[in-house]
Amino acid sequence: MFSIHSGATRLATRIAFFVAGFGLACWAPLIPLVRERLQLDPAVLGMLLLCMGIGSVSAMAITGALSARYGSKSVIVASGCALAALLPLLAVAATQSQLGAALLAFGAALGSLDVAMNLHAVEVERAANRPMMSGFHALFSVGGFAGAALMTLLLSLHLPAWASTLAAALLMALAMGVAWPRLARADGGGSGPLFAVPRGVVLVLAVLAGIMFLVEGAMLDWGAILLTEQGLVATAHGGIGYILFSVAMLAGRFSGDAVIARFGDRAVLLWGGACAAAGVFVVLSAPAMLGVAGALAGFVLVGAGASNIVPILFRLAGAQQAMPAGLAVAAISTVGYAGVLVGPASIGFVAKTVGLAMSFGLLGILLCLVPASAHLITAARAAR
Repeated sequence: MFSIHSGATRLATRIAFFVAGFGLACWAPLIPLVRERLQLDPAVLGMLLLCMGIGSVSAMAITGALSARYGSKSVIVASGCALAALLPLLAVAATQSQLGAALLAFGAALGSLDVAMNLHAVEVERAANRPMMSGFHALFSVGGFAGAALMTLLLSLHLPAWASTLAAALLMALAMGVAWPRLARADGGGSGPLFAVPRGVVLVLAVLAGIMFLVEGAMLDWGAILLTEQGLVATAHGGIGYILFSVAMLAGRFSGDAVIARFGDRAVLLWGGACAAAGVFVVLSAPAMLGVAGALAGFVLVGAGASNIVPILFRLAGAQQAMPAGLAVAAISTVGYAGVLVGPASIGFVAKTVGLAMSFGLLGILLCLVPASAHLITAARAAR
């Protein structure tokens, strides 16, 4: 059995984050194929995609308590294997109801894995007594790149969707097989409610997590439209902003643990949040003053500034004493993912009323809450 202090356990934690990102990204290239095969109109497709979100949020809400009762290792292994087993079902679902059920279960497996691996990461980081959370989250992004690239490659080689997903699922299963014996065994046996409303500092952490996930979703869904609406790039090149945002976020997370160890959580929240908010306003001012280079630099600033905020929020959730750590991590995961689900649609609603640029301006104002809250959310931990 591997100790929580061992390098093997840290590797297993990284594998869990990689598998989560990999599995989620494998689904994205399948969406056009599934839509064509089942003849789905946009409204029906949107409702089916919402099933995955409902499954994720529902599972996240109770996974913290389940991890306390049975140990995060058990939940990671079960949900990671379920994620691998369910992926091929998305490619072979023959009806809308079958696809909806498969997406609901797939989302539940992903949500459970997300909460349990973050709980495990909190314990591993605490045992190491040094920042590690940013590096763990970087592996989620690496898994996302790898999953999307592999699935796109297999489909471009004209492999059937079922065969492509089966190959990806086998890789995920092998990865979980490597991680399984190396994950630290938690005691489990805890008791308490399956769900608790966030309170105290956890409520603040959850709100900030929702803002950060909302910003990330906005960059993905609306960033390209913002660049093209402002006349800065051609429609075909609209995705370059999100690419730069993603690269900056990944680079920031790979270097984040060293930066946090040097300057501390509070400084990174303060300057990272300020950098991300400034990046939004740089993008918005680009048409009048800075041009396309300035706009793209703004996307880089948002990605770099935001990169380490969510990992710090998870670490603070694990360290606070207002709620059990499992319930706190589950709460900020649930609110954060709800931000991804509700955020893009909300931005569209606001943009219809006041314009897309104004919507992004409101995002920039929301981002200012991160540096404004930096002292509050780190004060209790600093006192201890």
